[in-house]
Parts: sequence; structure tokens; C-alpha cells
Amino acid sequence: MALIDTSPDTHSPGTPPAAMPRARVRRRARWSYPLVFAAPGLLVYICFVLAPILLAFGYSLTNADLFHPDAESVGAHNYAMLLSDDAFLRSLLVTTILTLMIVILPNVGGIAVALLLDLDRPGRLYTALRGVFFVPVVLSSVVVSVVWMALLSDDGLVNTLLRGLGAASPPGWLSDPDLALYTIGFVISWQMLGLCSVVYLAGLQSVPKELLESAAIDGAGPWLRFRKVTWPMLAPAMTLNTVMLLITGFKAYDHVQVLTAGGPGLGTTATIAFNVVQTGFTENRTGLSSAMAILMLVIVAVVSSLVLQVLKRREIDL
Repeated sequence: MALIDTSPDTHSPGTPPAAMPRARVRRRARWSYPLVFAAPGLLVYICFVLAPILLAFGYSLTNADLFHPDAESVGAHNYAMLLSDDAFLRSLLVTTILTLMIVILPNVGGIAVALLLDLDRPGRLYTALRGVFFVPVVLSSVVVSVVWMALLSDDGLVNTLLRGLGAASPPGWLSDPDLALYTIGFVISWQMLGLCSVVYLAGLQSVPKELLESAAIDGAGPWLRFRKVTWPMLAPAMTLNTVMLLITGFKAYDHVQVLTAGGPGLGTTATIAFNVVQTGFTENRTGLSSAMAILMLVIVAVVSSLVLQVLKRREIDL
């Protein structure tokens, strides 16, 4: 007697059985291939960004130090201590002033330099100038700081020239507590000027010439053409530069360490990033420095997000 197959047919009507595995393979490939290509980047991000942040947050809840790994949990004590610590609040004020300088000066100077380099004058000079303005960006912050320290020291080239011009007592650019912070802001702004200029120059070259020509035909002068045509078209470039400069200002450390080491005086140029390193490695208070780093991360994230939202809304309004 012949056996009758009573197993249910799992194939959809009209679909050959051999087509089912192929369909599953194709569906699996849709998500597996992107995951394979993204895996190296995700692994680097997790190992060098996400994991250190989580470790720092864990340390910030303890009284850990480098020589006693068996730390005790202190909860939010480190955060409460920082919010009432005069040195930390002073470093927050110093960082805020420095960041405002770093955001404003390179943006203003970058637009001016970009407008000068955007002139339709062919020649090797303008091509060379575009490269010259970008050179400081690729230099190390330590190299830039050492060069400017030699120029701005009390017996440096700048003060020597001022004495030659008749100045009896030139200012102490790095030794005067009232000037040192602004000197550091100038040095960082000078280094970031080339990057801002390149971004603004790219924005200027994307402005349609037809719009400028139409505005000129309608009788608009150079200033009115810039204000009504060019400036609104530079909104994305300004957003990019502002956010980058904002992050640069909040994480300033190299220039401070080389130029003034947090002085002169008591923390007159000590930024939050500088205090993080000093507290963690000089004072050997890993838990407190980790809490300081987490607070800096939160401040940078919140301020950058708010500024980005405001500038994005400005782009839409323009």
C-alpha cells in the first residue's frame, strides 16, 4: 500500500520551494551587509569613545585614585563638591570667556579673509595665500604655543619691537593676570582662522553668480549685496564653524599648559580641561577629575545642541 504524505504545505501558492531559501538569504543580506561594513567604525567608537565615557562616569561616583584601585562609592558627593568649589566655578568662568573669544574672533576674521580670497583674480599669489592661511590649522597646538610664547614673552620679539618704538614698559602678554587669558584666546583664534576661512570660502563660491548680478542690476551696492544675498547663503558655513569653535574652546588644554600653565596668579587661565588633568594626574584624585570631565561633557553637549538648534532655525528663517 502506498504511503500518503500528510505534512502541511508551508510554501505559498505559486512559489517554488527552491525560491524560499533564496528569499531568506536576500532578506538577511539587507541587514547583514551594512552591519559588516559598519562594524569596524562601531567597534572603534565603542572602544575609544563610549567605553571611556562610561568608565569616567563610574569613577566619578567613587573616591578612586591612581595608586589605590580599591575605591569606595561616594555617590554624587564629587558632583556636589564641584558645584560649590570656587576653583571649579572660576575655571568655568575662564572657559566661558575663552570660548566666547574663540567663537567670535575666527568667525569675524574668517569671513573677512574669505572675502579677500574670493576675488576673481587669477594668479599664483591668491592660490598661495589660500594655502598659507590654512598652514596653522595643520600645525600641532604645542608647536603653535611654543612659537607664540617666544614672540610674546617679556623679552620676546613683540616687546622688543614695542621698546624700539618708544614703549617704556611693554605689556606682559603672558605674565599679566589681566592679559594672559585674552592672549591665549588670541593664539587659539589665530590658529583656527584658516579653517574658518576655508569653510567660508567654500560657502562664498557656492553663492550663485546670477543672484549677485541680479542684485547689482537692481542697484544694490556691495554692502547691500553682501547683507541681502551673500550673508544668508553663508548660514550653513557659520553653523559649522560656530559649533566646531565652541567645542574647541571648551576643550582648550594644550595652549593653556604651554603658554601659562594655568597662571599667572591663582587659576587666572585654568580652564575646565586643564583642571581635569591637574586634578587627575597631579593631585591624584581620579574620582573628582572624572566628575569634572563628565560635567564638562554635559555642558558641551547641552550648549552645542542649543546653539546648533538656534543656528539651524536661523538657516530656515533666512
